[in-house]
Amino acid sequence: MRRTALAGSVAAVLAAAAATGWAVASADGDERRATPVPAADSADAGFARDMAVHHQQAVEMSYVVRDRTDDEEVRRLAYDIAQTQANQRGMLLGWLDLWELPKVSADPPMSWMGMRHAPAGEDGALMPGMATDAEMARLGRLNGRQAEVFYLQLMTDHHRGGVHMAEGCVRACEVEAGRRLARGMVEGQQSEIRLMADMLRARGAAARP
Repeated sequence: MRRTALAGSVAAVLAAAAATGWAVASADGDERRATPVPAADSADAGFARDMAVHHQQAVEMSYVVRDRTDDEEVRRLAYDIAQTQANQRGMLLGWLDLWELPKVSADPPMSWMGMRHAPAGEDGALMPGMATDAEMARLGRLNGRQAEVFYLQLMTDHHRGGVHMAEGCVRACEVEAGRRLARGMVEGQQSEIRLMADMLRARGAAARP
């Protein structure tokens, strides 16, 4: 509950800060025009909604593994991922508040990327890269090196899916702040994928195909 409250507070603060930025942009006169509010079915809104859900699972996964291992390297990575993605999730939800757009949609996930007719995810894996409910339950039962390896494999898959989605926003989103955040996600998660490959090799394992 503490993490839920914190995430809500972060979203509220970021929404307020973003609203101030939009107001300043609107008051600049003829030389600068305010960024238009995207439509509910736009790539900007779809990316914000879907990536917020995607990020939430990465945060949960990272907190789970921190309770299942004493390895400082894995615990440090998990903490960094949880903090980064919780902050980014707050930004995404804050934008939706600012735009006065719903945080959920009747459209299937990834519709904004032209994947409206993609097969529905199974067992809780709503989007590419997301772990299933069974995989999350298994992670919660493992300990030590087994938990470390499975977490690194799951998070590698998760990042691959996140990179795919962020690249879609870079191509299709119209709000510059969203494209800038998406570019940062691509760079950051690709770097962490390479790091996790090294960590898996050190543990005698590899990413899943």
